[in-house]
Amino acid sequence: NAERYNSEAAAGALLAYLESPNESTILVLLAHKIDKRTKFYKACKKAGEIVECPALDERAVVEWVREAVRTHGKSMDGGAVRAMVDRTGNHLSDVQNALTLIVNYVGDERDSISIEDVEAACTDVAEEEVWALTDAIAESRSGDALVALRRLTDLGKHPDELIGTINWLLKSAYAVAIAEGQPNISRFVAQKVGPLTKKLGVVKLRAAFALCTDTQFMMRTTGVDSELALELLVVKLSAPIARRRSA
Repeated sequence: NAERYNSEAAAGALLAYLESPNESTILVLLAHKIDKRTKFYKACKKAGEIVECPALDERAVVEWVREAVRTHGKSMDGGAVRAMVDRTGNHLSDVQNALTLIVNYVGDERDSISIEDVEAACTDVAEEEVWALTDAIAESRSGDALVALRRLTDLGKHPDELIGTINWLLKSAYAVAIAEGQPNISRFVAQKVGPLTKKLGVVKLRAAFALCTDTQFMMRTTGVDSELALELLVVKLSAPIARRRSA
């Protein structure tokens, strides 16, 4: 996450290294967005090679999907294409995976793919429970959040997977909170985590990350009951946000 080095204070030690890098070391830095005016960017450009890999814009992804659908001998109406891209975002690996699911779902019975096919093929029971958990946390319904958590457990989700899912939800909400324009996640996910973003905001999302990290550390090192630790985490995240009283 090279975005953290946009400020000179954060990049200090790395800037010193880039002035005289080890010739036997390959250092790879990745960033979704970087300020080309910074000393960090200029030092990277001087010491190494900048490789820009811009994501396809939405229009290009839509055209890619239509062509890929044709190679499968099928057609896909505009609404279905839009619904699929809303779910996957502009990353072609995610788009390809979703298209494979949809084509396999439709099978050889039909040549046309509808929006109903997209929704059916790209949604499973576990995903619906994840969004139920998200909504319950955002709306401070701790009881419903615990029910969704238990249903995910009943579906065979391991505690490590569940805390990873919660962390992903928080990261997605944070991406929406700090985005200038469209966040670097799919429109579908951005819409789903929007209420969570609105409830917590940037500062409380950072605190939620810390709480999630502490819970994961406790689960791995103290022998605490993992399901109990997850339930406590969900209850804390679901707690109503205290509002300051006006004087």
